[in-house]
Amino acid sequence: MATAAQWLEGARPRTLPMAIAPVIIGSAAAYDLGAFHPVRAALAAIVAILLQVGVNYANDYSDGIRGTDDNRVGPLRLTGSRLATPKQVKYAAFVCFGAAMVAGFALVILASSWYLILVGFGCVAAAWGYTGGKNPYGYLGLGDVFVFVFFGLVATLGTTYTQALEINTAAVLGAVGTGLIAMALLMANNVRDIPTDREAGKRTLAVRLGDGPARISYVMMLALALLLPLLIAGSYPWILLVLLLVPACIMPCWLMLTGKKRGSLIPVLKQTGLINLGFSVLYAAGLVITRLLA
Repeated sequence: MATAAQWLEGARPRTLPMAIAPVIIGSAAAYDLGAFHPVRAALAAIVAILLQVGVNYANDYSDGIRGTDDNRVGPLRLTGSRLATPKQVKYAAFVCFGAAMVAGFALVILASSWYLILVGFGCVAAAWGYTGGKNPYGYLGLGDVFVFVFFGLVATLGTTYTQALEINTAAVLGAVGTGLIAMALLMANNVRDIPTDREAGKRTLAVRLGDGPARISYVMMLALALLLPLLIAGSYPWILLVLLLVPACIMPCWLMLTGKKRGSLIPVLKQTGLINLGFSVLYAAGLVITRLLA
């Protein structure tokens, strides 16, 4: 029987920066548009966190019943380690998804944009379909697309739109940037798991690319994320604050390119999550400071 601490570890809290980052950027973009609403921002954060935890539990459940996690290196797996039954983990995932829908419904009411309910249902369906169901797209190499779209574009632009009822270029570039870093985090995770995923028939993008190209793609994703803000530096000069993250990217990139043991890539996950959080804070600060000084 899993303890409360093990359930918390199974929720994989180190992945939560990936959920918070787009909300920070989206809210800053709303502020830039003169329409920041703290309550709506808080609800967006709650939705994002619950969806992230739900995805983590769903992934734990689905990979566990397929045997993908039997020899996995890395964070605790509740199902794979037999600390919780598959039914319990599946129930935890759906509780998170249900709570996310409740918070999302409250957000839709405040924004008076009822068609966003469809977006919410789409997010939950995509979250479950990542590794759940008969044909999970995470096993087909499409998980990276899911992360980019939902933890980059949808989460960021949705946060901006529910507050400002419009989006701008700064929001779009921020969404792409945080989406790329989220993809890099998933790539680091999947590079570590290439041997076990290949054996289990899980054809992630890392498996499809191969070890070397997958590692290089991680570096390219981080580099592109930090270069994109330069496109709006003329209008938002303080957006260049994101370049302060360059030194922080050196170590995880080095580990990705040189770390041969699977366990050596575990620190990269935490570092990439913190890079995403740092990117969101600095990007948001760039937007806010530029507007304050305008």
